[in-house]
Order: sequence, then structure tokens, then C-alpha cells
Amino acid sequence: MSRTSARSTARAAARLAATQALYQHEMEGAAVAALLHEFHQHRLGATIEDAEYAEAEVDFFDDLVKGTVARQSEIDSAISGKLAKGWVLERLDRSMRAILRAGTYELLARMDVPVATVITEYVDVAHAFFDKREAGFVNGLLDAIAKDVRS
Repeated sequence: MSRTSARSTARAAARLAATQALYQHEMEGAAVAALLHEFHQHRLGATIEDAEYAEAEVDFFDDLVKGTVARQSEIDSAISGKLAKGWVLERLDRSMRAILRAGTYELLARMDVPVATVITEYVDVAHAFFDKREAGFVNGLLDAIAKDVRS
């Protein structure tokens, strides 16, 4: 595997793990430091129930989780501004909120990552949890946010 594809695989694993950590944070209200510790020790690159988790880029994972939590009100406002009339963020599935929050954080804060990469990666994460329709929703919403924050 080339260095570039190994890095993109490690970043894809970090994005999926960050989405799971953000979901868990919302469900349990766990402190970010404890959550990061749990993922570092027991999830990233581990084998759980015969499923082997890819080795994630740990610093990237940490940035996604910490940054998303730290900027959640700004992120939620950006997402809410793009939802259809009559929809509120709380109406979305928690997994969907985690995906959209992580993707929005990356669009806002990680200028080193191209918009197309962010959108494609979170559409891929959405496919891990949802059907095609929801993945299309992630695509459209992150694209709309990107047009505002990366002009």
C-alpha cells in the first residue's frame, strides 16, 4: 500500500471512529478526555467481536472529536441553517447528527483537507449506518455548508 493510500485509510478509520465517539458522547455525556482514552486503548486498530478496526490516524481522530465538541454550537447552527423548513437538528437520528457534526467541523477547521474529500468521506461513513437516501442527504447538506464556509 502506498504511503498516500495508507494515510487516507488511516484518516477514513479516524473519521468513522470519531463519528462513533461523538455518538457515544451524546448518548452518555462522557467527558471528552475519558472518551479519547477509551478509543485509544480499546477501539482504534483493535479487533472487537471478530471485526478488525483499521489503524486510525490518532492525532486526526483526536482533533475531530475535540474540535467538534468544542465548536458544537457553531457547528449545530451551520447544520440547522441548511435543514429544510420545519426541521430541527434534534429530529435527526443521533448517528446522523454525529456524521454531520464531524463533517461540518472538518469543513470549518481543516482547510488542509479538500472539500470533495470531506464530503466523499462522510458519505462513506453514512453508508456504514444508513441507506442510500441518507447518504445523499449527507452529501447535499455538507455541500451546502461547504459553499458557505469555504468560498
